Amino acid sequence: MAELGEVYTAGRVQIYIGDCRQILRRLPAESVQCCITSPPYWGLRDYEHPDQIGAEETPEEYVRNLVSVFREVGRVLRADGTLWLNVGDAYARNGGTGLCGPNAKVGNTRKLIQKRNCKVPPCWGLKDRDLMGLPWRVAFGLQADGWILRSHIVWIKKAPMPESVRNRPSRATEDIFLFAKNPKYYYNNQAVRERTGANLKNYWVLGPEPCDLEHPAAFPSELVRRCILLGSRPGDLVLDPFSGSGTTGVVAAELQRQAVLIELNPGYARQSRNRITASA
Repeated sequence: MAELGEVYTAGRVQIYIGDCRQILRRLPAESVQCCITSPPYWGLRDYEHPDQIGAEETPEEYVRNLVSVFREVGRVLRADGTLWLNVGDAYARNGGTGLCGPNAKVGNTRKLIQKRNCKVPPCWGLKDRDLMGLPWRVAFGLQADGWILRSHIVWIKKAPMPESVRNRPSRATEDIFLFAKNPKYYYNNQAVRERTGANLKNYWVLGPEPCDLEHPAAFPSELVRRCILLGSRPGDLVLDPFSGSGTTGVVAAELQRQAVLIELNPGYARQSRNRITASA
């Protein structure tokens, strides 16, 4: 089994095993053109490591931790680089769980994680059943830390996870934010266009993909493909500090980019290496 700190190499892709808060410090400043990532959602899943982000006592601490991570991402990003960030939301709940949706019980969720997800946090004036607005709270935290928030993209899911709710619409979207370090940054608006040839809109309708991965929250490859094409050139270095199933690495290699992935869970890192190698 891989140990923390080990590095896998799969063609153009390097996979570091460990806490991104430590590993990012090893990367050279201004070496990355584009960062595409989706951190663990707060209080939802257990990624089977004591240092995991998403298991904080409060969502405030979760936001602070992510701001700290992306401050280091900003250091390794080139002056004209971009950050593409997907963050999930959750509802404040006083008890009660279901089989689907943001407060679902899932197979690898420990009781501690579930307890945190089903108790109204004492912050932000939250009340029972409030939507916490975590994506925007993270986005505003990064903005206050110096990032330029350039776009909010709505990811519309053709086949969203079903929810057994009767007092609100079922959720079928997630949020993607485009950040830049500086007002002038690389963005290739010709790389991805609407079918009509018009400039790409800020809503992306993406369907499900065949998936036999063990990871519970794999990125759609089309989402990653768009971000890489818009935010980098062939040969550039792409970063994913929460790489999970390794989709960013797979797509980066297919598009002739280099990639650095960071994954806390050695099992997921090994799965990513095998997946990237098989797709080469």
